[in-house]
Amino acid sequence: MDEHAGHTYAIESPPPRGDEHAAHAKGAQGNHGGHDHAHMVADFRRRFWISLALTIPILALSSGLWEMLGLAAPVAFRGDAYVLFGFSSIVFFYGGWPFLKGFGDELRQRQPGMMTLIAVAISAAYFYSSAVTFGLPGMGFYWELATLIDIMLLGHWIEMKSVLGASGALEALVRLLPSEAHRVGPDGNTEDIPVGDVAPGDRILVKPGERVPTDGIIVSGQTSLDESMLTGESKPVEKGEGAEAIGGSVNGEGAITLEVKKTGGQTYLSQVMEMVRKAQESRSRSQDLANRAAVWLTAIALGGGFATLFVWLTLGRDFAFAMERAVTVMVIACPHALGLAVPLVVAVSTSMSASHGLLIRDRAAFERARNLGAVVFDKTGTLTEGRFGVSDIVPLGELDETACLRLAAALESQSEHPIAAGIVRTAKERQLEWPQASDFKNLTGRGAQAVVEGREIKMVSPGYLREQGIQVQHPKLEALAAEGKTTIFLLVDGRAAAVFGLADVVRPESKAAIARLKAMGIQCMMLTGDSQAVAQTVSRQLDLDDFFAEVLPEQKAEKIREVKARGLTVAMVGDGVNDAPALVESDLGVAIGAGTDVAIEAADIVLVSNNPEDVAAILGLSRKTYGKMVQNLIWATGYNAFAIPLAAGVAAPWGLLLTPAVGAVLMSASTVIVAINAKLLGRGGMPAAAHAEGRS
Repeated sequence: MDEHAGHTYAIESPPPRGDEHAAHAKGAQGNHGGHDHAHMVADFRRRFWISLALTIPILALSSGLWEMLGLAAPVAFRGDAYVLFGFSSIVFFYGGWPFLKGFGDELRQRQPGMMTLIAVAISAAYFYSSAVTFGLPGMGFYWELATLIDIMLLGHWIEMKSVLGASGALEALVRLLPSEAHRVGPDGNTEDIPVGDVAPGDRILVKPGERVPTDGIIVSGQTSLDESMLTGESKPVEKGEGAEAIGGSVNGEGAITLEVKKTGGQTYLSQVMEMVRKAQESRSRSQDLANRAAVWLTAIALGGGFATLFVWLTLGRDFAFAMERAVTVMVIACPHALGLAVPLVVAVSTSMSASHGLLIRDRAAFERARNLGAVVFDKTGTLTEGRFGVSDIVPLGELDETACLRLAAALESQSEHPIAAGIVRTAKERQLEWPQASDFKNLTGRGAQAVVEGREIKMVSPGYLREQGIQVQHPKLEALAAEGKTTIFLLVDGRAAAVFGLADVVRPESKAAIARLKAMGIQCMMLTGDSQAVAQTVSRQLDLDDFFAEVLPEQKAEKIREVKARGLTVAMVGDGVNDAPALVESDLGVAIGAGTDVAIEAADIVLVSNNPEDVAAILGLSRKTYGKMVQNLIWATGYNAFAIPLAAGVAAPWGLLLTPAVGAVLMSASTVIVAINAKLLGRGGMPAAAHAEGRS
């Protein structure tokens, strides 16, 4: 967070919506929520316009300004100096109040910063000019004071609008939940109640087009849910009875009834908001560097301002000139840009990632991701779908591949076995239709049989063939065995008609994810408890750099240590359950496919989708984010290294002098450039795979 004038800038997410839904629905977002910051933006805007209006007569009455321009003052009358003093006093105390108040806050906290610099600068200008008005020899610079305050207010107004906008995606998440829910009573009638009154076990009616008020299980109805703002999934997801609905998703064409499972802080949306809040509060090395630099810059500016005053007085210049140089140094050195260089980038990147289902729990770990040398994936459920699928169909007789699959699906459609489900799923994917099977029987431990179109169909294991003395010869059988695939035989009227090879299905996105990571210069490896043959097959399919097979869950952390011993910075990607020790051992723990269970303590980053391409996306975002941080830090420090000597008057012998107002323009411009550069991080969208299109 960046605190100016005792104000906390709106770069953190609003607090999660818990049982206070009704209050939030009315717009209350906590003491540091969006409305407080919006009020602060409005306050700066109002002070700017009033001060600007008062600056017009100040300029007209400033004879020194018109003498410098070689013109006669447009307004001159007896006592005009006192009128000028009056207008300038209003601008100083009203327009300059945020900076004066901030100065007081920084003194109380014993942390002098940018508000101290601004307050000292405008106070020196005001009190010196006031003394001149009431008899001190010299020339006041009220017009410089007024324009300085105007530009400071304008700069803060623009800056705070930029900061407020940076957290817009997170505030949009807060607004996802409706304020009321339709609770279904025991008699079937509905009543509208505040979302905060919803309790687990309640049944809630969600009408077409409405937002789901809280997490629950669909107990009746069929619909499609738009979860794009929660998970980044662009296409509506078809859901029916027994499916989970996430609070905040938008109901499609059908009315559904939910049984509430989670409320308040337990809901997915609340956990996302809490995770984002903690991520933005967690310190990164870049932020610590910027903070230390800002403290030093404040000390340099104060010291430099007084040194400038002393040096010019020693050189024989008049007090007004020396004071103007000192004021300009303190104004131009205000470390606004440095203070915002990192926090703004953090706000933008966290908002971007959260809106795409990439949840950063630890900023420091996210920052380390840019230096990754290797990514180690768990196989089952991460690189693969964790379910059987048909990889090979080898006809052994007269029937072709399609005919064999059609008969197998007719039989297996009667079974609940995972292998049967894989065969049926494959037939559906190929858009096959199959006839009705009859006389279905389960052959315990061996397979199943049924009658299909008058023929006896069996799907059996190799053990059944050996028991029955059925010999099958085909060169493909050895290859399937070498690849570690499960083989099932189709028998038609007692004769072998085909062999089916089944394996854990590799996700379609896995190959693209591995290719993208390798293109980024990162080695890709795999951990699995499966056999060497299975691991080698998957490794060959995905072109992995290395793999570890037959690894027990408790051995995974040891394998991560082995990879780290090669001198590589390692990320572990797993499901966050039995991979927890490995996630902790790695330099960056990534839990993938968390669904609505986002509270995974072992991971540094949680990827809501099951898409492994999101790993490349988060690493790409880490590199882009760090690049923006470096750009902002270079600009903020480089600008001050150049501007401070110029403000002190080193170029005065060549006729180049900066007034305090010009210094304020340059300072404000520097801050706005940093803010714009941070927001440009989101202009190109998420790198790599996190675009909603192409999600599985």
